[in-house]
Amino acid sequence: MRFFLIIFFAAQTLSAQDITRGDTSIRKISIVFTGDSFADGGNFIRQTLNRKNVKGSFFLTGNFYRNKNLHRLVESLKKDGHYLGSHSDKHLLYCDWEKRDSLLVTREEFFNDLENSYKELNKFSVTKNNARYFLPPFEWYNDSITKWTCEAGLQLINFTPGSRSTADYTYPEMGNRYVASDVIFKSITDFEEKSPSGMNGFILLVHIGTDPRRTDKFYKHLPRLIDLLRKKGYTFVRVDELLTTNCLSSF
Repeated sequence: MRFFLIIFFAAQTLSAQDITRGDTSIRKISIVFTGDSFADGGNFIRQTLNRKNVKGSFFLTGNFYRNKNLHRLVESLKKDGHYLGSHSDKHLLYCDWEKRDSLLVTREEFFNDLENSYKELNKFSVTKNNARYFLPPFEWYNDSITKWTCEAGLQLINFTPGSRSTADYTYPEMGNRYVASDVIFKSITDFEEKSPSGMNGFILLVHIGTDPRRTDKFYKHLPRLIDLLRKKGYTFVRVDELLTTNCLSSF
């Protein structure tokens, strides 16, 4: 799996047709899990969500869905009532890290990759009709990708900026890019305490698995985080219960 530095403002809304947060007047949160090559947290996350009676949203690549060693996990997540969606097929980087308006894929490549990811989802009886939300690979995209996603009949979403949860993929060998789990946890609680609307409507992204060089797995902190936020009055829901589509009526 390729790793890149995610710039803090990567999730800022680029247009009226992408969504990075739900209704900020309601104390609801969605935890979304993304995955491509790694799935070491899959069973722990599933057990945690079941024990805490939380429904999560899983955006996985075609690479993940194709992996026969992960089929039982995917089937279990679906049976448990979690949301399953696409994170692309091959985990492509759509646009340049430095020049975001510079596309690295053609329209045809984007559509072919997206369709291939839904072919894998279909094998688990998940169709576009029940997986309308799409979370782009690397959480990095531009206006063209947002528009193409709408043209495909899907709604592009991304994580809510403000915490450092997306840095849970980093490992010590990355030097100053590495972010420890206690730092990530504190960034979430600090945001909740300092933001005028708290974490209302928040889309919190966590990786379902990370490089084995990261031994300090953030997903291990999920039970404590869920308990803490529940005590503050938050309810955890799937993304399709948190969000309404912005773009589909335009096409």
